[in-house]
Parts: sequence; C-alpha cells; structure tokens
Amino acid sequence: MIDASKKMDLLMSLCKRRGFVYPGSEIYGGFANSWDYGPYGSQLKKNIRDAWWKMFVETRGDVVGIESPIIMNPKVWKASGHLDTFTDPLVDCKRCRKRFRADHIAEAAGRDAATLDLTGLVCPECGGQFTDIRHFNLMFKTFVGVTEDASNIAYLRPETAGGMFVAWKNVRDSLHRRLPLGVAQIGKAFRNEITPGNFIFRTREFDQMEIEYFVKPEDGPAIFESWLTDMKRWCHDVLKIKPDHLVYHEIPAEERAFYSTRTVDIEYHYPFGLKELYGLANRTDYDLSRHQEASGEDLRFLDPETNERYIPHVIEPTWGLDRTVLVVLAEHLDIDEASTAEGDKEPRMVLRFPPKLAPVKGAVLPLQKKNDLVGKANEIVASLRALGIATDYDASASIGKRYRRQDEIGTPWCVTIDPQTHEDVCVTVRDRDTMEQVRIPMAELAGWVEARLK
Repeated sequence: MIDASKKMDLLMSLCKRRGFVYPGSEIYGGFANSWDYGPYGSQLKKNIRDAWWKMFVETRGDVVGIESPIIMNPKVWKASGHLDTFTDPLVDCKRCRKRFRADHIAEAAGRDAATLDLTGLVCPECGGQFTDIRHFNLMFKTFVGVTEDASNIAYLRPETAGGMFVAWKNVRDSLHRRLPLGVAQIGKAFRNEITPGNFIFRTREFDQMEIEYFVKPEDGPAIFESWLTDMKRWCHDVLKIKPDHLVYHEIPAEERAFYSTRTVDIEYHYPFGLKELYGLANRTDYDLSRHQEASGEDLRFLDPETNERYIPHVIEPTWGLDRTVLVVLAEHLDIDEASTAEGDKEPRMVLRFPPKLAPVKGAVLPLQKKNDLVGKANEIVASLRALGIATDYDASASIGKRYRRQDEIGTPWCVTIDPQTHEDVCVTVRDRDTMEQVRIPMAELAGWVEARLK
C-alpha cells in the first residue's frame, strides 16, 4: 500500500497536471498558500455545491437561502465577539524566527492543546526556544471610503454565519413561517491564518456551506440529532465516503464554546492525519441575544400557537466546501503502483468519483480522425451536452493514453466511435471502474447515460 505522504504528493501532482487545482499567482512565485481551481476543479466544486444546495435547501420545506455581503457593518463582528476573541495563540522561535500556533505545538507533543502548556518544548525546525505566547486576531482588516483612518475600518467576514444572524429579522418578517426554520448560505470567508497548509485543507480564503436552523428552545436536542443524521447521510450517500474513514467526535463540555450545549466535530482520515471536516453545534440563543442587545432590535419570535415571544435557539451545521473537495479527491483516488507504463513518471491513477460529482460525465473518443468518424463524434457530444451532461471530446494520442487521461480526471464513461459505427449505428461505452465495454445504439446513448446519473 502506498504511504500517506506519497499519496498526498501524487494527489497534488495530479491536481495540477489535470487542471483541478493550481498554485495561485504561480508566475510570480506563488502567494501564501493560495490556490486557483482549474477547469475540472471548479466544476467539481460546483457539482458539490449544487448537490449540497439541492439536498439541504431545494428539497426541504424548512430551509431557505440568502446571500449576505462579505464586508458588513463592523458592529456585527463586535457584537458577535470576533473583534475581541477571534484569535489564535502564536509563538515564534527565537533562533530561526519561524512562527507556529501554540496549540499545534502542544498537540504534536501529545499534550492537551487547550492548555497551551509548552514547558520544555523547543522549535521543531531548529531546536530553538519559543517566545511567550501572544494572541493573534484572525480578522482581515480593510477600509471603506477614501481615507484610511479608524472611522473607515471594516473587516472581511471570517464566517458566513454572521450574515445569517443579522438577516434573521428580515427573513422572519417577510416569510411569516413557523419554527423550525433554517437559513442557508454558501460563500467566501477569510481568516488570516498563522499557519495555513496541507494543500487546500487550511487556506486564508475559503468557501463555507452553512445553515443556521432556528428552533424552539425545547426542541434543540432532538433537532440536533436529526441534523447529525442528515450530515451522515450527506457523507455516505452523496460523497460516498467509507464509514471507517470518518470519526464523529463529541466535544466534551470543558472544550466546547461556553454557550454550546453540544458540539460534534466530523473528522476525516486525510493522508496527513485525522483532522476536522465538518461541525455541528447547538449554539442556544447566544448569537441572537448578542445581536439583539447590541442593535436594540427585537429579534424574538412570536409563536402563533402559544402567543409567546422568545429568542429562538440555533442548531448550526457547517460544511467547508474546499475541504469537501479535498476529501472527495483523496477518498476516490485509486493508485496502482504496479501499472506504471514505460516512460511514465507516475503510477496509473484513477479518480473514481461518484458519477453525479464527476466534473466530466462522458468523453467521446473517435478511433480515427476521418471526417465521417469526427462528424459522428461531434453529433454525440452535442446530444449529450444538450441534456446538460458535461462531455469532453478527445481525438489526440492513442486510445490507451486517452483512456488514461479520462481516468485521471474521473470520467465515468468513455464512448468510442469506430468504422463499425457506420454499419450498426452503435458506439462502444467503456466503464471507468469495471473496465467493461458494451455496444449501445447511438440513438439510445444519451438516455443510457442520463439514467445512470439519477
């Protein structure tokens, strides 16, 4: 079996070579762990985003979507506590000057990361002594207006949740729905991370998929369990993650936020170790209470059944979109070291994506570049694309190399057109995972693919 570090190197190499993820600003030497999503990576990301929206918003009657701005009134972040407490513990090495998160140093030494006890520990890079711990605010600061002074300071949002809490009053008043009611949002968030790394696992700019689910206070515990079940279903049914690759970590009371009555971190066995993927928390009425106090607005809910006014409690399931992309890539990457072809620097790799998530569903490959075969190929490509089925056309190199290229981008089905197509009006479809090849009438191909994407 291939070791984890080599798998991560091969995955990153594949992502760049095949157009999933490129280093950001690469022609200028890169920039601080930033990444460009290439043609296939951006489509994979969109497919995941669309699947999430369909599962958690479009097919439910109790969740609605919003879009809030990246730059909001700074009072939002003061009320939420971000300006005062959204920090990471920072230490520097006195010898090599490298910077580290103190909790990561403690965790690597087998100590409780929450206590930040670095007694007797030294820099992992050079063995030097650490500075005292200082706390570093993760908010990205900017200015709104023509002058850069204190009166014009604003911040890039560190999470999408703040916008949903601030919009709660308007959503409540415009929809007149009963509880429970969820507000969903997908969007960019920004954190000035001290130590970004592990490819797209931790970056300073990232996408979140979040829901703030407003509930009656007494219903919180039961609804928390329901959301945990739904998140498991997303992981298993949509992303097709093997159950033993996930850990559902109950955060003990002494480690979770003081306002949370229950928090579960969903962790994944990445090639670089067990790390957080998603989170689920019962945030009680903390956020709305803070915003009600700071804004002076009445954010309570009028219960039409009891005529009682109360501040709803909030169950918050949150998904990192970029981490989901990484998990889908890592989970479905199949590496066959024994199949390295002569002249190839790397072993054969196949991305066995679930077909619905694959950036390309089918590839049409004429065996010869003759006009009649190319014409048939273009006809098939057009018919598939007309149905919204993402389709590649590839006529360059040998058929074996074309198959390999499509395997590496995760295409479930390759369609070949050969001279026999003129006689029987059929094409050959090769399955990515079974390698089985079947002959299908051209007129039935689009329906055949469409049926397998349902």
